[in-house]
Amino acid sequence: MAESTNPGRRTGVWKGIRRGAAQVDAATPADRDRAVDALRALAILGVVLGHWLVTALVADDGGTGLRTASPLRHLPWLAPISWVFQTLAVFFLVGGHVATRGYLSARRRGATYGQWLRSRLSRLFKPVVAVLTLWTVASGLLLLSGTDPGTVHTLLKLALSPLWFLLVFAALTAATPLLLRLHPLWPLAVVLHVDLLRFGLGGQDRLGWVNLAAGWLVPFTLGAAWTRGELERRRAGWILLTGGTAATAALIAWAGYPASMVGVPGAGVSNLNPPTLAAVTFGLAQCGLALLLREPLRRALRRPLLWAAVALLNLSAMTIFLWHQTAMMATTATSLTAGHLPGLHTVPDDLVWVAARVLWLPVFTLALALCWTAFRGYEQEPRRPRGRASRVIRSRQAVHGTEAKAQHHV
Repeated sequence: MAESTNPGRRTGVWKGIRRGAAQVDAATPADRDRAVDALRALAILGVVLGHWLVTALVADDGGTGLRTASPLRHLPWLAPISWVFQTLAVFFLVGGHVATRGYLSARRRGATYGQWLRSRLSRLFKPVVAVLTLWTVASGLLLLSGTDPGTVHTLLKLALSPLWFLLVFAALTAATPLLLRLHPLWPLAVVLHVDLLRFGLGGQDRLGWVNLAAGWLVPFTLGAAWTRGELERRRAGWILLTGGTAATAALIAWAGYPASMVGVPGAGVSNLNPPTLAAVTFGLAQCGLALLLREPLRRALRRPLLWAAVALLNLSAMTIFLWHQTAMMATTATSLTAGHLPGLHTVPDDLVWVAARVLWLPVFTLALALCWTAFRGYEQEPRRPRGRASRVIRSRQAVHGTEAKAQHHV
């Protein structure tokens, strides 16, 4: 009897999913640009998968300590992985577009700059409280239990590393009124001159930190140009894609820039920390591709199921972004009792490690789902009472709330 009822239950669940997706689709305003949400979702997934694939926590000989390593150091020919999953430029492109569009809309409604900024930043940083609280308590307990301070430092650095992005993004968001008309070539010129001084004329390495703002200003101001309607033609996307690709290839081939677009432990130069000219030109190529994908994404997202998945992912954007490293580290640390497992605690120096790491991705996803269940309340509104009317309200919140919350995330 149980076997005969299972197909019916599955059919009922599937119908419920489709019905919920249809509600979300019906609640979506006709003028909403769904491609914006899709690009944000792709950027989030790129960051998460990228970190999970190229970040390793290797157990020391004693089996109790952990240190960071990367397969990109031992297998440099895997650098193209970083080209696929280093999607921060798309974050800033979408963020600049949303921030400038939102500011102009708020100004038309008569809202003050302070009201607009408080609304954005409060939703941006509220989920951070949970991460900081948990890791403050966890690090204290680890030290009291005798855990090696180096291991605690390693874990804290990985867990809190996403926060640098939020600080830079918050600063650029606060400066949105000043950036409405800034041409992307101006911050690009700053990055060029900083790298010329740093690498060409033997300047101090700390000069590179100027690029932490200037480098991400380039895609952010491209987002502002998108808002102004200057990037609507496909020609703009092709120019950015081909020009950025050619410039990046030239910088890697002839100017000595690393091929990896993420930081590699032990490497002399990182393209990302702080951003280099190669990272910025690579970001231009990414932005060009994102612009070219807008229309195909709009067509694809007419499908209710796909659109509902994108909308819900956007509602959890900050939770996923802030907790994905914790999910990976929790899996790694708790499984140490089982020994040094391949793809998890071993040195990432061969294809066996790469294959094993891919097999660990579903476990990381499960751990992240647990984090999402525990901490999504810091990002999403409290649940409403159940009922047909409340389900319709929640479906509308899933759409309208995406812009009110998730757009604050990038």
